[in-house]
Amino acid sequence: MTRLPDPSVRPAGLADQFGRVARDLRVSVTDRCNLRCTYCMPAEGLPWMPRAEMLTDEEMLRIIGLFVRDGVTQVRLTGGEPLLRRSLVDLVAGIAALEPRPKIAMTTNGVGLERVARGLKEAGLDRVNVSLDTIDSQTFTQLTRRDRLADVEAGLKAAADAGLTPVKVNAVAMRGINDDSVADVLAWCLERGYELRFIEQMPLDAQHAWDRSDMITADEIRARLSERWELTPLPAADRGSAPAERFLVDGGPETVGIIASVSAPFCAACDRTRLTADGQVRNCLFSTTETDLRGPLRDGATDEELLGLMRGEMWRKRRGHGIGDPGFVQPDRPMSAIGG
Repeated sequence: MTRLPDPSVRPAGLADQFGRVARDLRVSVTDRCNLRCTYCMPAEGLPWMPRAEMLTDEEMLRIIGLFVRDGVTQVRLTGGEPLLRRSLVDLVAGIAALEPRPKIAMTTNGVGLERVARGLKEAGLDRVNVSLDTIDSQTFTQLTRRDRLADVEAGLKAAADAGLTPVKVNAVAMRGINDDSVADVLAWCLERGYELRFIEQMPLDAQHAWDRSDMITADEIRARLSERWELTPLPAADRGSAPAERFLVDGGPETVGIIASVSAPFCAACDRTRLTADGQVRNCLFSTTETDLRGPLRDGATDEELLGLMRGEMWRKRRGHGIGDPGFVQPDRPMSAIGG
């Protein structure tokens, strides 16, 4: 990547100094979650954000609308667990009413999805990703500290039945926990028509206990899947800014994706920006700084003033997340407060 020399030549929209332009907005609608995944948070949970500090639907829609005005074409709703925001269906409908209408996706743990999948589809949600690391009920309960695998399975089926397709499953393989069953998870997804994507475990846990030596790498995942299937890489040109390297399974048409966020980062093609539930803009998942929009918004800032803050945050985006650098510092906020 070539650094652009001067802010005076900054391109229009949400550009950074390396020529990347944000088109994909990740919106954390709440930091609350109804699971307690061991790699994300302690068993007792975390101190949740006071509701007064969270953006209202009107505030969130105004900011999302400005992102769309400045070139964002996809909005992904995340959490915490987004289904815990009671007004989620109304929020989706508000985003779908924006002009130009962005694509709308959601990442969820699937607990409670069965109840609202059809309503979300009718409101304008286009597709869904469900986080599911194992299909073994005992392992699921150990990992999430909740016995809710049946609810997740029902949520996945409801999403498919409602037309929230392609239904994607996100899985994290962890050494000594579920790494011996990655092929079983793929077989399970292939039987049901879900698109599986494995993601390397990242340093975003509230406990700050992540250790790279314990991480199952993308190469290890591919090797274990290749013991059962022939994996054929799709052309790199087809990937674009997508984080997953995709493979045809036994010639296709089914595919599996592997996201090597740590071992082979895709920062050079990143087109993402993030909005937290309390109105902070983050230019990278691993950023240690952020720009406040909630305060200026509530103090009466104009749209142009808010856009200036958003553009300034994006201009400061680093070349890469730097996980492998000696000076890497894990963000203070855990994943549940940033949004995936």
